[in-house]
Amino acid sequence: MRQLLLSVIVALGLAGCGGALVEQTVPQTLAFAQVDAEETKIAELTEMLLRLGPGVDPEEAARVARIAVEEPLVWAKQWGVVDAPIIHNMQVNSGRKPRGLCKHWAEDLQQRLKRENLQSLDLHRAIANYDSILIEHSTLIVSAKGAAWDQGIVVDPWRLGQGQLYFTPVKKDPKYRWLERSQVFAIKRERKARKAEREARSGQG
Repeated sequence: MRQLLLSVIVALGLAGCGGALVEQTVPQTLAFAQVDAEETKIAELTEMLLRLGPGVDPEEAARVARIAVEEPLVWAKQWGVVDAPIIHNMQVNSGRKPRGLCKHWAEDLQQRLKRENLQSLDLHRAIANYDSILIEHSTLIVSAKGAAWDQGIVVDPWRLGQGQLYFTPVKKDPKYRWLERSQVFAIKRERKARKAEREARSGQG
């Protein structure tokens, strides 16, 4: 019984992966440390984007990196994200918080970067765990213009919690094995059609 209850709690927490603004007082020294950490992360992501290919515009890479690091931190405050991702998922699914599932981070970051009218970088959406006992997870991927999506970089503001950006090359992601979202949707449509056909045949019998 205890194991069943634990399974239900975990399932509720992760479902959908995918409130009030919470004000926090941050000591000045910690605030400076956070800014330094963000700048370091922006520099690292910029360099990783530039390594995608010689055609990547350095200015675009720097702009994408800054937006990807800074904007999710703003959304985290707007959405009241103060807990670990699993706990926040539970709050969203129960209606206590407005947004913050993995798909929300991916959707909003994609839309924000689209507004930059990027010329040397492409945006892709990907899904992991669509066909396993693990919960489905969504992310945004940035690649060089015209490159395959799986040659890009995962930019995932959900994984670390509170809008802190996690990024890694798609093929080196230690936790998830990704498929392009359109491919996952096609597989799901095909399965749904086959199920409907089986049910129709069963009804005729």
